Amino acid sequence: MDNLPKCAANYSPLTPITFLRRAAAVYSSRTSLIYGGTRFTWKQTYERCCRLASSLQKLNIVKNDVVSVLAPNIPALYEMHFAVPMAGAVLNSVNTRLDATNIATILKHSEAKVFFVDYQYVPVAREALRSLIVNSHIADEPLLPLVIVIDDIDSPTGIRLGELEYEQLVYNGNPGFSPRELDDEWDPIALNYTSGTTSDPKGVVYSHRGAYLSTLSLILQWEMGSEPVYLWSLPMFHCNGWTFTWGVAARGGTNVCIRNTCAADMYRAIAEHKVTHMCCAPIVFNIILEAKPHERRKLTTKVQILTGGAPPPAPLLEKIERLGFHVTHAYGLTEATGPALVCEWQAKWDKLPRHDQAKLKARQGLSVLTLADVDIKDLKTMASVPHDGKSVGEIVLRGSSIMKGYFKDKEANQKAFVGEWFATGDMGVIYPDGYLEIKDRSKDVIISGGENISSVEVETVLYKHPKVLEAAVVAMPHEFYGETPCAFVTLKNEAMGENAEQIELDVISFCRKNLPHFMAPKKVVLCEDLPKSATNKIQKNQLRALAKTYPSLEKTQKDQNLNSSHVKSQRSRHIYHEPQEQVLAISRL
Repeated sequence: MDNLPKCAANYSPLTPITFLRRAAAVYSSRTSLIYGGTRFTWKQTYERCCRLASSLQKLNIVKNDVVSVLAPNIPALYEMHFAVPMAGAVLNSVNTRLDATNIATILKHSEAKVFFVDYQYVPVAREALRSLIVNSHIADEPLLPLVIVIDDIDSPTGIRLGELEYEQLVYNGNPGFSPRELDDEWDPIALNYTSGTTSDPKGVVYSHRGAYLSTLSLILQWEMGSEPVYLWSLPMFHCNGWTFTWGVAARGGTNVCIRNTCAADMYRAIAEHKVTHMCCAPIVFNIILEAKPHERRKLTTKVQILTGGAPPPAPLLEKIERLGFHVTHAYGLTEATGPALVCEWQAKWDKLPRHDQAKLKARQGLSVLTLADVDIKDLKTMASVPHDGKSVGEIVLRGSSIMKGYFKDKEANQKAFVGEWFATGDMGVIYPDGYLEIKDRSKDVIISGGENISSVEVETVLYKHPKVLEAAVVAMPHEFYGETPCAFVTLKNEAMGENAEQIELDVISFCRKNLPHFMAPKKVVLCEDLPKSATNKIQKNQLRALAKTYPSLEKTQKDQNLNSSHVKSQRSRHIYHEPQEQVLAISRL
């Protein structure tokens, strides 16, 4: 059997580009994309991608050249997910919420040869390019990419940054272009920079093989049937839209593109186009739930939502499903080509009460089919934790959907790949049924008097409070216990204007009734907004830095002359029960 040769008839390198070619042949007349007044069929989308790929080659773009793009969810960005690799290049979709300094850092680190810029982002792009010039060494000539503006396809504005424009490239390209043959499925297809919490995001490289297999895994495990109508509420720059940029083509579906993830646009698109599927971070649930009456539309069909990016509290899942959405929970990270775990639903759970179902859905679930294995380990010993739903360890992964590695960062690669595993940095547990649940990021665990407090567990309780819209819990200093929970919350519209001090009292009291006292927040900070990354993750690093500026609770308690014998008796149990009336002064961001 070993003598049977591999040839073109029985082996083709795996690449998601094939999904587009198949869609053009099988679903040629189906609508591929909707954006405002613009409509394309799959035949037209394929021809436009061929035209763009041929134009890129005319601009001397060759294998492994990086093509960057700064754009919202518009047709051009969708098309580039196919056209750029068809030309042999690597797509770098830039986070649209980054400032000019970070954009300049990415352009320099990636060595981008071409930089596509949506007309709306021309000012920040111009500033980023200026920064590249100013910060280059005097002796070095700055390597500036060729800049091409993407004007609005529905209503052209005439805004330019340089001479070239996207639709001109498409128009002048060859519709009969033959995509560059893939030499090796391990070749890079995309370069995605972590939305991260540091000033220097890392460049994550995806392979054609990884992107292809991840796409198939998610289609199967989300049970996405043929002809889905997919709403782009998730940024395409986020892990290439969790691979659904390629996945919708594989199912012959329709992409509904919107520039802004706001309540009015989402409800309108769902109602007008009969949307069947969408992805989003849990934070988007609040946008949907808090929509004003005139922004809402009645849902006539159930919409499937795949959510991830942060653990969704069970109370939030209950609320969103009452509106007519059906939620599937996933867990992933940029380094795993998006979702790595999916909470697959079991029919026997249908008989459970709604609240119990929501608690099960809040778990991160089972590995996607692409992964060879997933486990939770003690990284010091590499021993697996018991499957008891209680023993905490770090989530580790391995399989074809894991990144090739960090671009030009050998040290980061050595830290990320531990033996035969990729270490995620997330802490979790495994239940007897094999389902995983995240307890916290390793850096977000609060260690108070020797007790580990999961910020996620505290946040879940906060979301049950009737006046809390969003919540984030971080550690703040405590002279004796080291750390103690501090909660940052935003309020629902109906709670705005109420007495702030009374709300803080209510929130602390509520948590003490629903949590062990040592886990309840000792301080509540009311905010107008919580700081978020471009992928709508709450940026706890900023909140941690702010919490460190608050006075130590132990010092505050001493100043208030708390009963020393009471404190002493409680310390022996590592749990401190403050008197109910002891509440710190309220703060506002």
